[in-house]
Amino acid sequence: MYHVKTLTTLFSTVVLMTALGCASTRTHEGTGEYVDDTVITSKVKAAIFNEPGLKVSEIKVDTFKGVVQLSGFVSSRDDMKGAVKVASAVPGVKSVTDEMQLK
Repeated sequence: MYHVKTLTTLFSTVVLMTALGCASTRTHEGTGEYVDDTVITSKVKAAIFNEPGLKVSEIKVDTFKGVVQLSGFVSSRDDMKGAVKVASAVPGVKSVTDEMQLK
């Protein structure tokens, strides 16, 4: 009987620690959020690359909890605005932070 209680307690502790380890905080993404952000980043990169009016080659895309940050260098202010507009239209994007600079 003692072994059953010990194993049950040990199992419960492992399950609880695993669940807490995957939870998100304000500064750390959970596993599901990380996967979601990776998908959003890929979609934003593809949308910017496939936009015919944009002449961008040096834009870096980072996503954290649905907030997309665009950084890097662009040729014109129109390219900046266009990249922000395209990124904002991607499903799952909560907001876009523009950290791009003109060449």
